[in-house]
Amino acid sequence: MDETWLYHYDLETKQQSMEWRHSGSPRPAPQKIPSEKSAGKVLASIFWDQDGILLIDYLQKGQTINAEYYSSLLVQLRDILKEKRRAKFTKGVLFLHDNAPAHRTLATQKKLAYLGFHYLDHPP
Repeated sequence: MDETWLYHYDLETKQQSMEWRHSGSPRPAPQKIPSEKSAGKVLASIFWDQDGILLIDYLQKGQTINAEYYSSLLVQLRDILKEKRRAKFTKGVLFLHDNAPAHRTLATQKKLAYLGFHYLDHPP
């Protein structure tokens, strides 16, 4: 499991960026396009295993990841594992995530134990 920030931009459409010239007119010198500030960003939490992505969650604007929110994601993950990877789920789940504050709380550790996930320590 890991989180990443995804940035999105409002780009011009192809029609908006077209340049009209006569066929005989000289081409202007290429111009360096200034970098644009992103229109926004969203935090994506991604859960995967060796066979592919299991769950992607996009954090809503104004919300933060805390132990309660993260625990609800773990419950969603358990349900998806039961559905998509039933054979692997019955053998046990080895779970690795980074050492973010929401991941290290006692509530999260208890939720992992309750769900039957075997937590792997993140290397320092």
